[in-house]
This record gives sequence, structure tokens and C-alpha cells, in this order.
Amino acid sequence: MAIGGAGAALGPTTASAAPPTAALVHHVFFWLKNPGAAADRAQLIAGLETLRAIPVIRTLLIGTPAPTENRDVVDASYDVSELMYFDNAADQKTYQDHEIHQAFVKNCSHLWQRVVVYDMQTV
Repeated sequence: MAIGGAGAALGPTTASAAPPTAALVHHVFFWLKNPGAAADRAQLIAGLETLRAIPVIRTLLIGTPAPTENRDVVDASYDVSELMYFDNAADQKTYQDHEIHQAFVKNCSHLWQRVVVYDMQTV
């Protein structure tokens, strides 16, 4: 009996597993106008999900603060975050200008009071 294919891909990963490669990482943190409002959080997450249709995004992760150890260096004050991988800065610019991203901002910006963006070029 042969084992492999998709089954092998479902196994656990370790810290030594290679991360997705990307030249540019775009990490955005959102603070809701109504912190703790489940409906607002769900609406923002649904809006972020629409961004998956933008072809230049290599990877899109959406999440909320993890229930990790409370430490002075950890900022878990945000409500929702998204992390995107792009091949290059030109693709990130294409994303910024894309009609789906513009619609997301138009339709969801009323939900947040603060946004912080960290763009990183990999080395």
C-alpha cells in the first residue's frame, strides 16, 4: 500500500519547515470602534475574506489575538489582523489600487477606529 500524495501534506509541521517565500510581507492590525462587538468583528473578517480574490496576493492569513502568555512585549490590544505575502512591491501596489481592496476600505472603514500597517521586505 502506497502512502503519500495529499495525505503526506496533511501531517504536522515543525519550526524547521520552510515558510512561504515572499519578497514583501504586509501585516495590518485593526482596532474596532466597538471593541468586543462580535457582529462588527465578523463583518470586518468577512470583508477581509473578499481580498482573497485579488490575484497578486500569494498568501492571506486573517486572525484575532492569540491566547498566549501575557508578557510586556506582547501587544494583544488589536481586534483583527491580516497578514499578506506578495512577490514584490509592485504586486503590493497593485493590491492597494485593486478595486476589491478599494471596495473593502469603502465598505468596512466605518468599523475601525485605528489601523496600523507593517510592511516588511524579506532578507
